Amino acid sequence: MPHSLPMPDLDSIRAAQVRIKDYVQRTRAIRSAALSSRSGADVHLKLEIEQPTGSFKVRGACNAMRAMFEAGRVEGVTTASTGNHARAVTYLGDRFGLPVRAFLADSVAGSRVQALEELGATVDRSSSDQTAAIIAAVEYAEAHGYGFIPPFDHPDVISGQGTIGLELCDDLQSLDAVIVQVSGGGLIDGIALAVKAMSPSTRIIGVCADAAPAMKESLAAGHPVGVPELPTIAASLMGDLGPDNQYTFPIAQQVIDEMVAVSDECIRQATDTIADDEGLVVEPAAAAGAAYLRASGDRFAGARVALILTGNTVDSD
Repeated sequence: MPHSLPMPDLDSIRAAQVRIKDYVQRTRAIRSAALSSRSGADVHLKLEIEQPTGSFKVRGACNAMRAMFEAGRVEGVTTASTGNHARAVTYLGDRFGLPVRAFLADSVAGSRVQALEELGATVDRSSSDQTAAIIAAVEYAEAHGYGFIPPFDHPDVISGQGTIGLELCDDLQSLDAVIVQVSGGGLIDGIALAVKAMSPSTRIIGVCADAAPAMKESLAAGHPVGVPELPTIAASLMGDLGPDNQYTFPIAQQVIDEMVAVSDECIRQATDTIADDEGLVVEPAAAAGAAYLRASGDRFAGARVALILTGNTVDSD
């Protein structure tokens, strides 16, 4: 399928940085003494949990929404999400004075639905999975004059997430590797496009959950493949690459050096370790990169490594 919009690149990421600067945080990158000692690497944690919605998702959502406003008026916005992206869109909808309708799979935790409703979103949980939620959100937007803010497969979303890569390169020179959690691919693609443009030798390693291996299996197959939506502790990593994926998969083929998967038990242990050693509360999905690093022995000994702590939405059910 031909791309309907230009592919994101370093220029679009720099433009996103300007577009979103008044609405998102420039988050800190801190050194983890515990993970550095365990791995023999120089490990730094990018604290996206400092964002106003507790997740990196506000970057891509903000860039996509502000770019949409530049193109013309909308009556409201829709989105489809397992939680964090919808939370970001709802937060921004309130800031921009627009109603938000969020479409979620029926498997999404009730605590996430409640949080969205408390922020002011109208929530539709009638979809069987993430792909069905995306289709429903697009159909509603087209029927009601709303704008649809995709969770990952859009150049403006990818460019917004890529601002993390700009900050990493500014704050942590000479990175040997960046380890990034992967679901639909918007985060890792954006970061990789920025980092590879400024530091071509830096390796980009993607980490998915064993129960949600859509990107890993798609890269192995050479084309997007659907995967069953199985329960996992890393709920934010659930879902496949979406219907008619145009952007995140082809970019991933070019910029991801390695894709790995980690078990729920490894993720659980890493989540606890981050809380105990760093004093940071993160959701399990945010600990997947740390889980992989902890399981890698001395593979990264002597390397300078960045991990992204992507979010802090802890489900209560």
